[in-house]
Amino acid sequence: MKFIRKILLPFSLLYWLLMAMRNLFYNKGIFKSTEFTLPIIAIGNLSTGGTGKSPQTEYLIRLLKDKFRIATLSRGYKRKSTGYVLADANANASLLGDEPYQFYSKFPDINVAVDADRTNGITELLSLEPKPEVIILDDAYQHRKVKAGFYVLLTAYGDIYSDDYLLPAGNLREGRSGAKRADVIIVTKCPSHLSGAKKQGIIKKLRPLPNQKVYFTAIAYDTVVYNGVSHLNTIEVKAMKKVLVAGIAKPQPFFNHLKNENDICLIYPDHHDFSDKDIKDILAAAKDKIIVTTEKDYVRLKGKLPSDKLFYLPIKTSFLDRGDEFDKAVLDFIADYK
Repeated sequence: MKFIRKILLPFSLLYWLLMAMRNLFYNKGIFKSTEFTLPIIAIGNLSTGGTGKSPQTEYLIRLLKDKFRIATLSRGYKRKSTGYVLADANANASLLGDEPYQFYSKFPDINVAVDADRTNGITELLSLEPKPEVIILDDAYQHRKVKAGFYVLLTAYGDIYSDDYLLPAGNLREGRSGAKRADVIIVTKCPSHLSGAKKQGIIKKLRPLPNQKVYFTAIAYDTVVYNGVSHLNTIEVKAMKKVLVAGIAKPQPFFNHLKNENDICLIYPDHHDFSDKDIKDILAAAKDKIIVTTEKDYVRLKGKLPSDKLFYLPIKTSFLDRGDEFDKAVLDFIADYK
């Protein structure tokens, strides 16, 4: 891998130059950023994925939905529709993309929309009656055509951006200096018992600005798996023979949480559109076993596999400490927005 990275470094240098020029033009106002008259929170990362954006978006939804009229706006990655789409009773993963459809399925009382043109998407959301009071932009850290008021930058434990390289030698979408735009930095997917010394070591590597707070979160797995009708305790599930299916970035923690030595683990690309052949392969592997998948994959597999055999494991973001401080920072931003 080190040898391959060395070969690709010249291409990363060219990519860095292009991204640096792009960011410079936005910073100087040569490229226009649109600012709106309501609080907008942007969640994203510097890397190509696997940092836990969906759980963090859901965390903010839970924090805000009972206090404000909120909306989420995503690009709708790999959806089969185009333009602006507002989720309704006819929505599905093909129309919205898996993550936005997951948001809508779990939080039907909020507005969930998709649009690759975030400026247009926000404008459309603001035409609703009643209009949203807060908009959460999912995976929008590099979408500089919109100027958000509060930026949440995620980086995964064990794969922090300060240790990575730009594409194609590494996995960074933009240079590490892009972190300067963040209001808060969250190190995700941490071990539940991370020592203070290790936290300080990571903070030292990230080198946050004086105004930036760094938080640490872990993935909290539910104690049961669901299929929309029934549920099973995860302790029971771990002991069962089963097929585990994941089409997400970095699925190993999901497998590690549920698998035993008799299980079959099937891995697919992130946001995978499961074909008829894939479904046949999964069923052939399952036979008399249950199938357990991630929550994001479930919205793409639901209806394609027998509902009594297919279960999913929900996850949440859990702050290791100072979660109340993060909540207050978000709420203060909204309260002070002008």
